[in-house]
Amino acid sequence: MPVLLIARVAAPDPNLALILKVLPALVVILITAAICGRLAQMVMQPRVLGEMVAGVLLGPTFLGWLFPEAQAALFPREVRPVLYVLSTIGLTLYMFLVGAGLDHSARTPGEVRKASALAAAGIVPSLLLGFGAALLLYDMLSRPEVSPFQFALFVGGALSLTAFPMLARILYERGLENSPIGRLTLLAASIDDALAWCLLAVLSAMHLGSGPTGALPTIGLTAVFAVVMLKVVAPMLRPLGRTVARTGRLGATGMYVVILVPLTAGWLTDWIGVYSVFGGFFAGLAMPRDPAFRQALHGRMMEVVSTLLLPAFFTFSGLNTHLGGIAGGGMVLAFGLILLAGFSGKYFGCSLAMRGLGFGRRESYAVGALMNARGLMILIFINIGLAQGMITDALFAMLVLVAVITTAGALPLYKLALPERLENATKVAEPPELVRSNPS
Repeated sequence: MPVLLIARVAAPDPNLALILKVLPALVVILITAAICGRLAQMVMQPRVLGEMVAGVLLGPTFLGWLFPEAQAALFPREVRPVLYVLSTIGLTLYMFLVGAGLDHSARTPGEVRKASALAAAGIVPSLLLGFGAALLLYDMLSRPEVSPFQFALFVGGALSLTAFPMLARILYERGLENSPIGRLTLLAASIDDALAWCLLAVLSAMHLGSGPTGALPTIGLTAVFAVVMLKVVAPMLRPLGRTVARTGRLGATGMYVVILVPLTAGWLTDWIGVYSVFGGFFAGLAMPRDPAFRQALHGRMMEVVSTLLLPAFFTFSGLNTHLGGIAGGGMVLAFGLILLAGFSGKYFGCSLAMRGLGFGRRESYAVGALMNARGLMILIFINIGLAQGMITDALFAMLVLVAVITTAGALPLYKLALPERLENATKVAEPPELVRSNPS
């Protein structure tokens, strides 16, 4: 017996050794995210912006530069795969909640058409300007094995995103979700993001396949998966929605279902080759549309996912963000061009579209500001690109900065365009003809 005890002490459990490294890293991640999130709220910014900044601060740009030994000890090589697994699960569940939260209830006549026009105005200019800027910067920023077309389309797709969940939170906090601009903006943002994810799915399939022909099986399997989720799985889940609507709660059996469906869908899309977040998003779209179900689902899951798992994703992104790689005049100019293309395409495109739909000048620029926030969505987008080898570390760092800057500027630009004294008038559901007569 003493011999066995000595052997056990001499050869410690490797799993225990890993836990003793992972848990301190998670503690530091959560503390830093909580502090930065609170600081962001103190300066009238969404909490998620502070969490994004926290991830960058824990990476090589700040902590690794000031205290390289501490950063290396806190995030050793064996801890990073664990953070990757946690962040992947977190992203899959978060995109599941985003898909499940989309409101498909009946809308006023013509609203879908107007929202589609606003979505197109948000996507097309950003996509074209980003595509053109990327072609100019291809030799400087792209990997040689990625074609100019794929590289440019990826950058354009990333810049065409809108942070739909963040946008929804801002509108709900300000009581604008049922106003004309609130409904149009939410619907347009959901269209923007859905199209951007479809674009990324096609790019991933093309990149992972052997040329366009080799990508066809992946594209075909992705389409089959989407159809099965929406036409086969969705009807099977409707009884769950009716049960929750009747009882007012999501029980233990229901929780097993809503956890297993997105994780299984994420596993399948990972196997197909288009990343698990797509599976999570389509699993959310397949969930019951009952308002009571959506409320119960978000109440049970959102806080855990956003508090525990998303900070791990932000930190994993921060560990891959080397802002020192974009130092120098040429790199700074390249970053400025990408930022200008993304900002101007989304901001002015959406603002002009709103004017064309009959809204006032102030409401139009307010919507342009909100649609320009990219937040978490672009981080998910570019992390997939980096993991699949479609972009370089330098471009990744630039697009992280684009995410932070456009997200930070969204609310101040909104308030500048639509101060509170004018914002209250927009909460009344007026038809665009009445809004058009308002000179503000």
